[in-house]
Amino acid sequence: MMNKEELIAKAREARSLSYSPYSHFAVGAAVLCRDGEVYVGANVENASYPLCMCGERNALYNAMMHGKKKEDLLALAIVADSDRVCSPCGACRQVISELFPTEGKIYLANLKGDTQETNIAELLPFAFSEEDL
Repeated sequence: MMNKEELIAKAREARSLSYSPYSHFAVGAAVLCRDGEVYVGANVENASYPLCMCGERNALYNAMMHGKKKEDLLALAIVADSDRVCSPCGACRQVISELFPTEGKIYLANLKGDTQETNIAELLPFAFSEEDL
């Protein structure tokens, strides 16, 4: 099974697929599934900024489009060229809270080799969920 460093390396590779001509902030993400499959994503920007899509969501949606369910996912790695580890935005935190398992590991990283392990409960306490509807 793939370890943390290998998953972060996949996210770094995915980062090269980023389309970020406006922010120049390329983000790569990789989702590891129980069967060993890895699905990647990168941020894709648009001149109409609200239409941009983050790497984390692209990776999760990529896994879903390949038939994966929440219970199939084990870990998520997110990488950017930042001073601190790359942390997901609020929209991504909300999506992760619904599509990623609570016990799943989330690895935040940067290109300098800094990493931090967390989970969605730490990133988004009191998440809005189906129980709130």
